Amino acid sequence: MISGETTCAAGNNMLLVGLAPDWGPFLGCMGAAAAIVLSALGAAYGTAKSGMGISAMAGLKPELVLKSLIPVVMASILAMYGLYVGNEIIQGLKPAPEYSLFDGFLDFAAGLSVGICGLAAGFAIGVVGEAGLKSISTAKEPTFFKGLILILIFAEFLGLYGFVAAIIFHNKVGQA
Repeated sequence: MISGETTCAAGNNMLLVGLAPDWGPFLGCMGAAAAIVLSALGAAYGTAKSGMGISAMAGLKPELVLKSLIPVVMASILAMYGLYVGNEIIQGLKPAPEYSLFDGFLDFAAGLSVGICGLAAGFAIGVVGEAGLKSISTAKEPTFFKGLILILIFAEFLGLYGFVAAIIFHNKVGQA
C-alpha cells in the first residue's frame, strides 16, 4: 500500500486520504502573506529611492516636481498587485478537507510569484527613478524624460508579469 492511502471497510476501494492534510491551508495563508508583504516591500523601496531622486532634483528644477512623481505612483501600483492577489487567496481558503494540498501549493506559488516579481520591480523602479530624476535635474535635453518613463514602464512590466502568473496559478485552485 502506498503511503497516504487507506482501504475502506469493504477493503476493495482505495481512498487517498493524504491529499488534504490539515496543514494544506497553511500554504495558502503563506502565499497570501508573501504576496502582500513582498510586493509592499518592493513598493516601499521603489518609493523611497524615487523620493530621494525627487529631493535631489527639487532644488535645481522645482517646476518638475509634480512630473517626477510618476516613479512613486508606479511603485505604489506594485503593492496593489500583491494586495489583490493576497485578497483572492484569502477569499478562496477553506478548511482542510475541502482545500487540498495541491490548492495550497498553487496559492503559495501565486503569492510568491506576485510578491517576488513586485519586489524585483520595486528595486528596478527605485534605482532607475532615483538615477533618472537626478539626471533630469542637470539634463539640457527635455526628451530625456520620455526615455526615463519608457524604462520605468518596462520595470513595471516585471511586476505585471508576476501578477498575471499569480492569477493563472490561483485560477487552477479547486480544479484538481
